[in-house]
Amino acid sequence: MAINLPLPAEKKLTVLSRIEPGCLGPEGIDHVDAFCEFAQQALASLDSDFVHWQLSPRMDKNMPEMQYQLSHKNISHEQAERYLRLFNGSLDEFESHLHEELAGLIDQFLGH
Repeated sequence: MAINLPLPAEKKLTVLSRIEPGCLGPEGIDHVDAFCEFAQQALASLDSDFVHWQLSPRMDKNMPEMQYQLSHKNISHEQAERYLRLFNGSLDEFESHLHEELAGLIDQFLGH
């Protein structure tokens, strides 16, 4: 099956990543909103042919750190894995790459 990139917005995988305030240090709660905006802009072009990023603070520990949607509907990790296989990727590698990017952005944001 041939996939023409970039995909239209409704066919892109939406990745909701909730950022723990603590990852920004002891005063992270005061900076997490600004960091999410900063990271949202920085990640906008990452895998943008088939992914839409949505970053927000994780204030409710009951909410998952990562969540996936297609066409505004939540999908399971297994479904996200199948979706990423269409682009020769895996969910583990995808999440690992995102965490590496976020770690670099945290350092940049904090001025390290």
